[in-house]
Amino acid sequence: MAGRRRIGVFGRNIYRTGLLGRFIAASHLLARLHGVNPADFVEARSMREQRQFFDDKLAPLFDRPIIRWITGRKSSLFGLGIPPQQFDELASLSQEKSLAQVLRHRLEKLTCHFPLRENYFAWQAFGRRYPLPHEGELPPHLQTSNYETIRNHTDRVTVHHESFTDLLGRKPASSVDRYVLLDAQDWMADRQLNDLWSEITRTAAPGAVVIFRTAAEASILPGRLSEALLDQWHYDAETSSKLGAEDRSAIYGGFHIYRKRA
Repeated sequence: MAGRRRIGVFGRNIYRTGLLGRFIAASHLLARLHGVNPADFVEARSMREQRQFFDDKLAPLFDRPIIRWITGRKSSLFGLGIPPQQFDELASLSQEKSLAQVLRHRLEKLTCHFPLRENYFAWQAFGRRYPLPHEGELPPHLQTSNYETIRNHTDRVTVHHESFTDLLGRKPASSVDRYVLLDAQDWMADRQLNDLWSEITRTAAPGAVVIFRTAAEASILPGRLSEALLDQWHYDAETSSKLGAEDRSAIYGGFHIYRKRA
C-alpha cells in the first residue's frame, strides 16, 4: 500500500479502502456531478428530514440515464459485492431487468426506515465514517463498554483459511449447533451448495440453526438443494421475515433461518 505498513490503514479510516470503500467514494462523486452531496444526509435531525432528503435528492438520481446505464452493467456493481449470479437474481425483481429500481428501494430503506442516530450503516454510506458520541451509536464491537469483554475472549477465536465445506468435513457428526453463512451461497453453483449442506446436515446437532442472507428476497435453497437434504430442515419464515425487515444495512433482500428437525 504505497510503501506504508498495512496495519496503518486502521488509523486512516479503513472503511474508505477496499472495493466497498472505493465504490462508495465513486458513488459520492457521481452524485456530486449531478448536484447532490450525499454527505449532507447526516445533517438530518428527524425521520421526516431523512425522508425529505431521499425524495428530493436521492430518488431522482435513479432516473438519470448515466446512472441507469451504470446499474445495468454487472461489472459496475462488484464494489457492492454483487457477483454476476446475484446481479441476475436481483435483476429478475425488476421488469426492466435493471438494478436501478432495486437499488433505489434498498437505498430508501437505508435512509427512511431507521433513525439516523441508530443506524451506523447509514453513517458509513453517507458520512463515510462512524458517528461521534453526540451524533449516534457505534456498532457493539466498537463500543468502549464492550472492549474488555472482547479482548478477554480473543482466545476463543480460531481463523481457518479454507472452505467451510472442507472445515466441516473434519468435524464429528452432530457436533455443531450454529452456522453463519452470510451471503456466500449466492455465489455457489448447485453442486457446491449441495456439498456444503451435506456437511452442514451431517455435523448439525438436533435443533441446530443456520442463518444466512441473500441478495434477493427469497431463500435460494428450494429448487436447488436436494429434497433429501432440505426435508431435514425447517424454514422459520415468520422470524426470517421479521428480522429481515430490521436489517439496517439495507443491502440484502432477505434474511433466512433454518432449524434442524429432531
